[in-house]
Amino acid sequence: MGLFHNIRSRYVAFTHDLVAIPLAWGGAYWLRFNLEEIPEPFLSQGLAMLPFVTAVQTGVFWYFGLYRGVWRFASIPDLVRITKAVMIGITIAATASFLFTRLQGIPRSIFPLYAILLLGFLSGPRFLYRWFKDKKFYSGASERALIVGAGGAGEMLARDLVRDPRYRIVAFVDDDPSKQRRDIHGIPVAGSFEEIPDVVSKFDVSLILIALPAATSKQIRRIHQICEPTSVPVRILPRMQDLASGQVSVKELRDVRIDDLLGRESVSLDWDTIAKGVAGNSVMVTGGGGSIGSELCRQLLRLNPAKLIVFERSEHNLYQVERELKSANPSASLALVLGDVRDGVAVDKAFQMYKPRIVFHAAAYKHVPLLENQVCAAVENNIFGSRTTAMAAVKFGCETFVLISTDKAVNPANVMGMTKRVAEIDCQHRGPGSKTHFVTVRFGNVLGSAGSVIPLFQSQIASGGPVTVTHREIKRYFMTIPEACQLILQAAALGKGGEIFVLDMGEPVKISYLAEQLIRLSGKRPGEDIEIVYTGLRPGEKLYEELFHDQEEFTPTGHPKILLSRSRKVDPKAFEQAMVELSRACDSADEVKMREILFDLVPEHVRGRDADVNDGETIIYPWKGVSTISKE
Repeated sequence: MGLFHNIRSRYVAFTHDLVAIPLAWGGAYWLRFNLEEIPEPFLSQGLAMLPFVTAVQTGVFWYFGLYRGVWRFASIPDLVRITKAVMIGITIAATASFLFTRLQGIPRSIFPLYAILLLGFLSGPRFLYRWFKDKKFYSGASERALIVGAGGAGEMLARDLVRDPRYRIVAFVDDDPSKQRRDIHGIPVAGSFEEIPDVVSKFDVSLILIALPAATSKQIRRIHQICEPTSVPVRILPRMQDLASGQVSVKELRDVRIDDLLGRESVSLDWDTIAKGVAGNSVMVTGGGGSIGSELCRQLLRLNPAKLIVFERSEHNLYQVERELKSANPSASLALVLGDVRDGVAVDKAFQMYKPRIVFHAAAYKHVPLLENQVCAAVENNIFGSRTTAMAAVKFGCETFVLISTDKAVNPANVMGMTKRVAEIDCQHRGPGSKTHFVTVRFGNVLGSAGSVIPLFQSQIASGGPVTVTHREIKRYFMTIPEACQLILQAAALGKGGEIFVLDMGEPVKISYLAEQLIRLSGKRPGEDIEIVYTGLRPGEKLYEELFHDQEEFTPTGHPKILLSRSRKVDPKAFEQAMVELSRACDSADEVKMREILFDLVPEHVRGRDADVNDGETIIYPWKGVSTISKE
């Protein structure tokens, strides 16, 4: 049926163009003689030339592909093809007439008049047909859409939406003054971004489309805040780095997500250096089924390692990541190890069997309040699990060991932060004299991770609220999981051994703002449809996280998003003795002793630095309750 329709459409178009040739030829003569009767011998000579002109012109039409296009979508390229076909056809006809008749009986003005008329007869009906179809589509459109951004993406989106009967583009807005008060495809650029509420009201807009794929999150936040009072749904084109095809399409439109508002500019990486270290080598990721670990696996797989070893203790998570990785790359060489980093035998067996050259140690317990009363579990997993893996890396000749750390290891106020700081110290003091390069990468929260606050808020919103936030002023650093993993890979490539790299986390974000935006993105109003309840800080929780210890110096690296921390030195013998004592305390489940050892190993813990905390900082101390620090 589709083939028959195409053949029929081409036949109709060809018939139309065939009829247009004698009409244009006769019309040229008629205009030449002032709309009066055409005298002899001009009439006879013109009729004699007509079959030749028709044959030449139809041949040129087919050559230039006038019947490959569809009238419904007639556009400038079609007009260009028509113009070329008319001009080439008239040139051939005029040249042949001059050679055979010396243009006797053919007025010189006939050819330009014929060209003008034929161009109009061919292009006019095509564009009229498209206008009629567009008008018909628009009359049935269910959404009156405003496009935010009158640049290339906005223009392409408008053209794409013309083909979709669900939308009618009624206006653009753009902050560029040179684009304002002008038209794009007959659609007005009605004002700036600040005028969005007025434009929505004036044009009765029912949908706002953000077409700014190169915009920063700060710009998207501003636009989204301007759109909020209108109560009109907002959709967005993905960022340019997320548009894999590079094509702007209505199919790419999606709802605004929290990472659009909190994400940052795209990260520029030295992929050649990163790939050089990974390609052709065996790479292990511990905790490979977690949020960070699984994303590391995805990105590493694109760099063509000889083998990717996924070490994970959760059977379900390991199964899930296996399915995803094999689906993305069926030919990839994967080794899936179901094991616990605390199990030295299992860890050694995996290293001996697969001999990884690079290890990314992402396995850790990370839930701050939960670990406050689970000191032994935190110590066993975060400290001794890291030590077990690090010792295996040295024992089996691993070249690079990358510890994934956290901003909570900085001036920690909780067990989780202290255990991660001890793991950092362990890697630092293990480096000198070892052939294995130990590198630590420290960063804050990631958007969308399994343990982050976002899934909790989304669940609370879905159940009708309330959304629980611990404190009105609590702030956290955020970055997306892909960005964090990309910077981890870059830091690993930069590391020579013994470094603590700190990722530039940008500006911290209020958790209350995060909650409000998630409520709005769900189509609800904070404080009206969904309440926000402040529950108070939890054990071990600080208002603000930090990225550096007071005694740490930091210097820039070759990458603008990665800083190098030069932390205090630790006596290796004293540290190892403390590890022996910590192991004994753990074996006997003596949590009081374990806390004491942790406090000694991490003197920058807030218990010993009340005078150095931020003014007004509130901390919950497990041993003395809530305390608000003031320097006044």
